[in-house]
Amino acid sequence: EMGWETIMVNCNPETVSTDYDTSDKLYFEPLTVEDVLAIYEKERPDGVICQFGGQTPLNIARQLEDAGVPIVGTSPETIDLAEDRDRFREIMEKLGIPMPESGMASTLEEALWIARRIGYPLMVRPSYVLGGRGMEVVHDEEMLVQYVQAAVDVTPERPILIDRFLENALECEADALSDGADAFVPAVMQHIEYAGVHSGDSACVIPPVSIPETHLATINEYTKRIAVELGVVGLMNMQYAIMDDVVYVLEANPRASRTVPLVSKVCNVNMAGLATRLMLGEKLGDLGLTSKTIPYFGVKEAVFPFSMFPEVDPLLGPEMRSTGEVLGMADSFGLAFAKAEEAAGQQYPLDGVVLITVAERDRELVLPAAQAFYDLGFKIRATVGTHAFLAEHGIVSEPILKLHEGRPNIEDAIKNGEIHLVVNTPAGKSSEFDDSYIRKAAIRYKVPYI
Repeated sequence: EMGWETIMVNCNPETVSTDYDTSDKLYFEPLTVEDVLAIYEKERPDGVICQFGGQTPLNIARQLEDAGVPIVGTSPETIDLAEDRDRFREIMEKLGIPMPESGMASTLEEALWIARRIGYPLMVRPSYVLGGRGMEVVHDEEMLVQYVQAAVDVTPERPILIDRFLENALECEADALSDGADAFVPAVMQHIEYAGVHSGDSACVIPPVSIPETHLATINEYTKRIAVELGVVGLMNMQYAIMDDVVYVLEANPRASRTVPLVSKVCNVNMAGLATRLMLGEKLGDLGLTSKTIPYFGVKEAVFPFSMFPEVDPLLGPEMRSTGEVLGMADSFGLAFAKAEEAAGQQYPLDGVVLITVAERDRELVLPAAQAFYDLGFKIRATVGTHAFLAEHGIVSEPILKLHEGRPNIEDAIKNGEIHLVVNTPAGKSSEFDDSYIRKAAIRYKVPYI
């Protein structure tokens, strides 16, 4: 649109960006320094945009710049500032923005020392990974020792990152457009899963349904301040967690994230197009952007491949497992969520029997949901502990046996089609509490589970 000839480099023929009419030229090449430089030598472009390709192009931006390639938009120096946890933390301290306490360890002794300082539970991960690979929530010293011993080639150059894990915190994210001196946030997305589930696996809703206005204002303000302080030009994605009425910054990604198409559709803002104009030197003020009310709800839901892997426990965590995503839109949050679930292939029942089996620590939290199922006319079956707890609170349920308690048990009931929805939270790691068979059975017999 701005009269520039564009060249796309992409090695994924599945994406829409490889359609013949998206760009003037298209190279099907892997995103490695060597391949991109070969294309650069041949084409001699005026600049290269790195921020629309996820994490991979960010990782090679510095090497491209060193080889003389002009990077358009956010500079490799800024990318490094956001990616390097230590440098990023210093900036957050300078701006007075809260972050979960953390540390970096390259030996077991360091890791244990940091853990004692921060306290458990912890979020542990190798530095510089994609899609949350190798990330784990660690609950005690024994687990930490196992993790560090199993971690491959931990060196001072590639340390382990240790953060305080915010338990039962609400996670949300914001995508921003920035011109380096000002920033615009079209919408905040509220995650439906707790913090600790990878953002690619978590369902999320725009606009948020249960975040107070004050927190939304804080998130907007933090996002703008961080974008300007870092000097981001183009797109940026910020992830936050809200716990005990405090908004914490989890991380900053100086690039387009997978939520950009969702925000663009729901808010009716062409973020990729506007970001490109900002990178080519236009200012935010010239784009005529105003915060307008979003006329409906959009719910993103992740699509999982678990039905093809019957032996895999479908628990979600910091490692990303989804293979796709869908968007449901409607006038109400409930309908948008229902559409998204249907599109993702989860068919929820409107009546029948709900199995509720939750860990002891989650009983209080599941109570309002159990009450709602009961009021809707569902029959409830529950394992012994949960059954007794529900009875105390005046909710009628029918007890059901766990696998090791005899027959007929949960697995039999799921197999025989007696259960139409499974609500489960994992009880723990040890074998006597292992309830992964409940989740695996739900997938095997196509019973929706929450």
